[in-house]
Amino acid sequence: MSDKTIMEKKDLYDSDKIKVLEGLDAVRKRPSMYIGSTDERGLHHLVYEVVDNAIDEAMGGYCDEINIILHEDGSVSVKDNGRGIPVSVHPQYGRPGVEIVMTKLHAGGKFDSKSYKVSGGLHGVGVSVVNALSKWLTVEVRREGNRYKQKYERGKPVTELVTEGSIEGRNGSTVRFKPDHDIFETLDFNFNTLKRRMRELAFLNKGLKIHLKDEETGEGAEFLAEGGIVEFVEYLNKGKDVLHPEVIYFKDRMDGVHVEIAMQYLSDSYSTRNIYPFANNIHTVEGGTHLTGFRAGLTNTLKKYAEKNGYAKDIDLAGDDFREGLTSIVNVKLPEPQFEGQTKMKLGNSEIRGIVQSVVGEQLTTYLEEHPRVADVIIEKALMAAKARQAARKAKELTRRKGILESMDLPGKLADCSNPDPEVSELYIVEGDSAGGSAKQGRDRNFQAILPLRGKIINVEKARIDKMLENKEIRSIISALGAGFHDEFDPDSIRYHKIIIMTDADVDGAHIRTLLFTFFYRYMKEIIDKGYLYMAQPPLYKLKKGRAERFVYNEKEKRELLEEWGNRGVGIQRYKGLGEMNPTELWDTTMSPENRILAQVTIEDAIEADQLFDVLMGKDVAPRKEFIQDNAKMATNIDV
Repeated sequence: MSDKTIMEKKDLYDSDKIKVLEGLDAVRKRPSMYIGSTDERGLHHLVYEVVDNAIDEAMGGYCDEINIILHEDGSVSVKDNGRGIPVSVHPQYGRPGVEIVMTKLHAGGKFDSKSYKVSGGLHGVGVSVVNALSKWLTVEVRREGNRYKQKYERGKPVTELVTEGSIEGRNGSTVRFKPDHDIFETLDFNFNTLKRRMRELAFLNKGLKIHLKDEETGEGAEFLAEGGIVEFVEYLNKGKDVLHPEVIYFKDRMDGVHVEIAMQYLSDSYSTRNIYPFANNIHTVEGGTHLTGFRAGLTNTLKKYAEKNGYAKDIDLAGDDFREGLTSIVNVKLPEPQFEGQTKMKLGNSEIRGIVQSVVGEQLTTYLEEHPRVADVIIEKALMAAKARQAARKAKELTRRKGILESMDLPGKLADCSNPDPEVSELYIVEGDSAGGSAKQGRDRNFQAILPLRGKIINVEKARIDKMLENKEIRSIISALGAGFHDEFDPDSIRYHKIIIMTDADVDGAHIRTLLFTFFYRYMKEIIDKGYLYMAQPPLYKLKKGRAERFVYNEKEKRELLEEWGNRGVGIQRYKGLGEMNPTELWDTTMSPENRILAQVTIEDAIEADQLFDVLMGKDVAPRKEFIQDNAKMATNIDV
């Protein structure tokens, strides 16, 4: 197309097409740009943004107590005993400082290094975004001997900042807000979700007391960790078989960056992924330069110690060997963090890698020299891991797709789809040959592949990688996906962007799903992160009355349909397993994109997920028994 043709097009992109969104209108127009989503996750993000402001006061040494209340009217209040938001008139805008903070993006003390040496909300949009996305918000400031208050509706002030009397005691701020139902898909806060985050914040900020209360249910929780991240590691390893009783802890400050590390090895764990990095109280789940620096420092230091003390003469120790069974918190606090995006999933400051690596090298070397017995058991565990890794190397080679297909005759088991495009291709992992047969006959061969499993796969939580790879079903899954696994897993090479676990709706089916979840979480976590993993939802019943026939997926649907139809003359068929459905029924109810119900598998909290997998699938029986006793009331209508 020529330049002239382009200029002659009627729909020109000119200045008159540009719409300027004043104030916080941009936030209300595109809320997901600022809080990630408008679902339950985004709703809770509002609370975190307000709490982050109070945490920033705590990190500066001005606050030691935070109170969060879920009120019965659906609002949330966050109260701190910090300095209180400034109320004096801003010299540039001629309005009180608190109003500027509440109504303008990129406004706040966090951009002034004198006000906050360290801060989590460095983007400066936190509390103003909460204000914009709230039906109403009130802010109360206690400072300079007075109590000040102002109210906003959907981000705009509806009252002036007024003085409501004097105060006794400490300064502070209270922000109370009610999320806007026009913005959010749900307005129901989850107490346990908030509880997990507040516990985490208490661990990361030694001596900070955090109260959480739900007025409607009466539930409450209080967190105070005088031991800081040492207590965090002890909490994560509670009830587990530790390799050394004392948590290794050290900290240092370099170039204005605070680095603290807490770490402890488990004697019977084979996971290398239980290292949790934090930057300015933010769990950077995608890692970053602080995690890279820690890993490099750990590997170099332990490798030097092993060589110096006569270990590793006949074996080459690698980074994974030193991380096997390690639970660690890597906590850094820095003046100007560079996070990737507003969701702050990864730390990007290049200088942090060298700082963390240097701190780990110096401090851990000193610790090992002063605690030779602990050092010896750590190196011995790493040597065992290295030997297992070498034993697994040949087995790993078999998992490369070409080799495994040639050696295992998988085409007879894997019914592949004809479409080579991963974005439209689906892999059904199906329990049993009978259901697998129905699925193969009922599927759409263009985009749906079927992989039947014979029996239950190995529990990877209790087995090292070499033992895991001896399991034929595990190898079948790895080869069918065609993207390697563990440290060699490449999500960009995966052959299907929908991996659907389809098992019976009974206890055995639930167990198989849990085993598969554990495998994917431990060895192909990126599949879950990218949203590729799903659960099929087969119907529980087929109800028939006369010529009418309906499939229902839970007890509630069954009751409602029986009430609608009346109970006379209704035939009820309970599906005990997928194999009881013929190919047409399986397609219509569970595999057809038009009719099926798929549940996407997601990870809301990586630390909580790690603990849950360890409890449910680990070697220690006691925590599993306790979990079952605590949650038994949640299980109803179980088929045994």
